[in-house]
Amino acid sequence: MSNCYCARLRAAARRIGSVYDEALEPDGINVAQYSLMSVIQRRQPVSLTELGRAAELERSTIGRNVRVLERAELVEVGRGDGDHREAAVSLSRRGAEVLVSARSRWDACQQAIEARLGADKVSAFDDLLNSI
Repeated sequence: MSNCYCARLRAAARRIGSVYDEALEPDGINVAQYSLMSVIQRRQPVSLTELGRAAELERSTIGRNVRVLERAELVEVGRGDGDHREAAVSLSRRGAEVLVSARSRWDACQQAIEARLGADKVSAFDDLLNSI
């Protein structure tokens, strides 16, 4: 086992992410898309710049990820109200429906992970993540 914290954290993230990805597959999305769509839903319409800040991703990454969601007809991209030079993203009707459907699958993943870890480890895990 590597002593590199980054490598170990990335490996753990891949293992956990694969659980969510498998669960969300019937909805046609992965956990990264689910997370991004959830941020969009809470802030819509949201500029790409603000979406990047909220999702803690670089603007170029956000742009690529939003284009994938747009091609899948899960989001709509228009112009912002205040600054017409900035793109504004909202969930499409289909995107909102997919997010509602995916939520129960996401909840089931959360509950399964919590059950596997137990309350004490979940609390310690939250503390650890919040300290980084």
